[in-house]
Amino acid sequence: MSEIKNLTDKLLAFRNERDWEQFHNLKDMALSLALEAAEVLEHFQWKNGAVLENYIRDNRSEIGEELADVLGWVLLMAHDLDIDIYDALEKKILKNADKYPVGKAKGKYYKYNQL
Repeated sequence: MSEIKNLTDKLLAFRNERDWEQFHNLKDMALSLALEAAEVLEHFQWKNGAVLENYIRDNRSEIGEELADVLGWVLLMAHDLDIDIYDALEKKILKNADKYPVGKAKGKYYKYNQL
């Protein structure tokens, strides 16, 4: 069993044991994903340099929990939409490799249409 399927199965069991699927419509799951991503951002807001480095060192676990929340919503949405998220990411990496060829994109922050 793949690691992603294993994690998804654990999330589904957690959700099913609590009868929460009834609340997990796609719109609300997408909102929850965005809200959890915003909670990741909160950890970095208004911090730079040494302050940020120290904050990350001292709050790595909490940041990890927020990232886990984001991943959880991604996995649940992928399941409910019948999307193989592993395959989708593999295809996206290949697509981005075409959009951002190393010879043009290496060391640059430009969007693909500006290369």
